[in-house]
Amino acid sequence: MRLRHAVIPVLALAGIAVMIFTVYSGQKELPPAPPVARPATPPFSDFIAGAGLVEASTQNIGVGADLAGVVATVLVKVGDQVRAGQPLFVLDDRQARAEVAVQEGHLRVAEVNVAKLKALPRKEEIPTATARLAEAKALAVDAQQQLSRAERSAVALTPEELDRRRHAAAAAAARLAEAQAALDLLTAGAWKPDLAIAEAQVTAAKAQLNAALTQLERHTVRAPVAGEILQVNIRSGEYLSAATMGTPPILMGDTQVLHVRVDIDENDAWRFSPGTPAVASLRGNAEVKTPVRFVRVEPYVVPKRSLTGGSSERVDTRVLQVLYAFDHDELPIFVGQQMDVFIEAAPYPVVQAPPR
Repeated sequence: MRLRHAVIPVLALAGIAVMIFTVYSGQKELPPAPPVARPATPPFSDFIAGAGLVEASTQNIGVGADLAGVVATVLVKVGDQVRAGQPLFVLDDRQARAEVAVQEGHLRVAEVNVAKLKALPRKEEIPTATARLAEAKALAVDAQQQLSRAERSAVALTPEELDRRRHAAAAAAARLAEAQAALDLLTAGAWKPDLAIAEAQVTAAKAQLNAALTQLERHTVRAPVAGEILQVNIRSGEYLSAATMGTPPILMGDTQVLHVRVDIDENDAWRFSPGTPAVASLRGNAEVKTPVRFVRVEPYVVPKRSLTGGSSERVDTRVLQVLYAFDHDELPIFVGQQMDVFIEAAPYPVVQAPPR
């Protein structure tokens, strides 16, 4: 019993001691955590700081197709260097090829029709027409002779018989004229309006064939500029919609020279001058930096979109976008990375009080 009465006060004193130690330890100021990466330091006494986003010198081009269809073949992979006009991927073009074959057939028919008209008259048809003309001449001569003999005959003929012979002679003369006209028409060749219509049909067939070839060519998507393939977001067998939004099928651009798009806060925009020096540092390693060359200013101030994560950053501001260039070999950097850019700026003007 005495031992139990002695233990309880000891435990209470130990608990109080632990509580005092805990409270004392919690009141100590913890040292600030070191930064993950050393922040970039500006090389100028007066400067404008901005966050920059690396992009291709041609800007990042999202290449897509203006036709909907199944992807037949993807001809490039990420990292490939392509030339302007090089095929990137091909959509299923079987129907387009069939339409080209149909239009080629129509063109061939139209061309053969023109050749047929230009080849007239056929030499095989002339002897037949000549023979018919000779036959018509003989019949006409015979009918005229019979009419002449009837008119000179001493034997009186009835008026009906005499009229019949006159009509027969007239019919024979008409058949002679018809045979002569048929031969003349045959030897004259094709009628010019018919030939003009046939040649116009050839022109129309060529235009339809060119349209079909253009439609076939649209199934092959080609590189608009020379550059590097940055992303390939399609695979063979996938259905590609012509109204693709968001992620483009292929992202590419010229990466031999890179651009960094710097967002300058609208409050500092008045201090910016295109001819001033600028230095860009790699985000995450401030020691990796390079001077950058001024390219151009986007003259339209836009709402801020890129977020740097700074506690003092405002998202409701507008920024002036300035593009600078540097050679890709100067920095081990990738398109899409962020950079810290410092631009030399003139100091704030000193406002003097007006004289009294």
